[in-house]
Amino acid sequence: MVLAQCFILLVLSSPVLFAQVSEESPEPEELFDFWVGEWNVSWDEGDGSKGRGINIVEKTLDGTVIQENFSITEGQQSGFKGTSISVYQQRFERWKQAWADNNGGYYDFTGDLDGEKRIFRTEMRELPDGRRLMQRMVFYDIAEDSLMWDWEASYDGGETWTLNWRIRYNRITETDGN
Repeated sequence: MVLAQCFILLVLSSPVLFAQVSEESPEPEELFDFWVGEWNVSWDEGDGSKGRGINIVEKTLDGTVIQENFSITEGQQSGFKGTSISVYQQRFERWKQAWADNNGGYYDFTGDLDGEKRIFRTEMRELPDGRRLMQRMVFYDIAEDSLMWDWEASYDGGETWTLNWRIRYNRITETDGN
């Protein structure tokens, strides 16, 4: 009985035993490794239906580049395809991404970390009406088999952001039959 009481006292007085183990921050060149994999992606369309697609993200060029191949398979923009390459530039200590798609779209992004969120952001550009447009992709709620991705725009130089598109990512597993 005394031994049990001593054990309980030891456990209760030792916060180290109850401390949560926090994951170490990834190395800068591994900041976007969570994204590598094959993903089913889905989102809510404006008419209440679901949009769906596939995103295949892999490391290439000796593991130094992350290459993405995105395609919409169901929904209002079925047939849309895009690709990106992302690379950590060691000498500038930054991530860069270039995106191109089959609608003639092209974006140049710089990577960033904001708490647990991973972000790719465009440079600010002034529009003819004087507004200052920036766009960004925000990855968050990152887990082993899922994450959320938001496409946002700011018309005031990054002071406030408006959600344009939210995609749910779910990792494709062997049981998915894909």
